[in-house]
Amino acid sequence: MAGRAAVPEVIWARPERAGRGPKPAYSRADIAAAAVRLADAGGLDAVSMRHVAAELGCGTMSLYNYVPRKEDLYELMVDAVSGEHELWQPSGDWRADMLRVAHQTRALMHRHTWLPRLMSPVYGFSPHALRYLEHCLACLDPLQEMTYGMKMQLIGLLNGVVTMYVTNELATAERTRNLPWSEEQENAVRGAYLGRQLASGAYPRMAAAFTEDAGPLDPDAVFDMVLARVLDAFDPGRGRS
Repeated sequence: MAGRAAVPEVIWARPERAGRGPKPAYSRADIAAAAVRLADAGGLDAVSMRHVAAELGCGTMSLYNYVPRKEDLYELMVDAVSGEHELWQPSGDWRADMLRVAHQTRALMHRHTWLPRLMSPVYGFSPHALRYLEHCLACLDPLQEMTYGMKMQLIGLLNGVVTMYVTNELATAERTRNLPWSEEQENAVRGAYLGRQLASGAYPRMAAAFTEDAGPLDPDAVFDMVLARVLDAFDPGRGRS
């Protein structure tokens, strides 16, 4: 807001509502839920202070008493959906537990397709995010010789891979929805073109690559394969201490 000091602050360190007056009419959870509803229905671009205020039935300026900046609103949204992570008693099998975490994160991003756009380390220390990170570290307790710094790298890399994978899935689905023809027609035409190019002899290595087994084409199987490659890099049983 105009006139407010440009000093860094953490939304979680602020009281629920700034200033004096009666008991706040809305909680942060109410505000976050309203913003999430808007984003789920219309994408992240549908979220604005004005639209959230309208969703709540209050004035836009009064909303600033609860949330000083739009960036703070985004942080509330990320924290709210982070609370959807299921936290369980770690099994003792760190790989299985981290695979379960990754699959949950992927499902979460498909439920809230705007979430990959807001994935940032800045939002990684909200209340729900901290509980999530603590849970992930507990899942990694069997790796007793690994430093916490390395464990944080593992968690960050796994989350980054999941985010990129889901971002690609969402972009592909969006493109398919906007095609003026069916996906099958599109694939047939592109496949025929590629076949002609490979048959020309100009791309012998590519032609050889396509004659080999390309591996699993099912998105779920590919996802599991990618995750396994990431976890292999941190697995002491596979040559890394």
